[in-house]
Amino acid sequence: MARNRAKFVRINLTSLMDVFTILVFFLLVNSATTEVLETPKQITLPASVVEEKPRETVVIFISPDEVTVQGESVVLVSEILEGAGQDIAPIGERLDEVSKSIIGLRTQIVAESQEITILADRSVPFSVIKKVMSTCTSRGFARISLAVLQKAPETRTASAS
Repeated sequence: MARNRAKFVRINLTSLMDVFTILVFFLLVNSATTEVLETPKQITLPASVVEEKPRETVVIFISPDEVTVQGESVVLVSEILEGAGQDIAPIGERLDEVSKSIIGLRTQIVAESQEITILADRSVPFSVIKKVMSTCTSRGFARISLAVLQKAPETRTASAS
């Protein structure tokens, strides 16, 4: 009886490893296709019906108080309102710095795209946004996107007459 209990059962792990490999590739491929822009708490975005997904770009936050380029506070909104010209020097300098500071492949793609996403609070005057956009285009960033909150498209109902 002792001989019958000493039998070892062998498990074939090949199919289990195949399943895990496929799962890992699936997760790697799908995790790289989405980008979520984290909105700071001090910014309230306008709502809109959006069909395109955001791409990786240089991000500019415009809160009611200050302007932040790629996570670094650059200039106050009050200073922009008081300024006379269309070009905002601190923003332009930060954009030049971002273009020159390429660390890895991801940063290189963002810098070479020459594209900017602006997240502006809905209470910010359009004149401020216009000056920021003008500064971006003067520094070579011609493709500018404005971030909005996505809302469901309104359905039109046919009225019976």
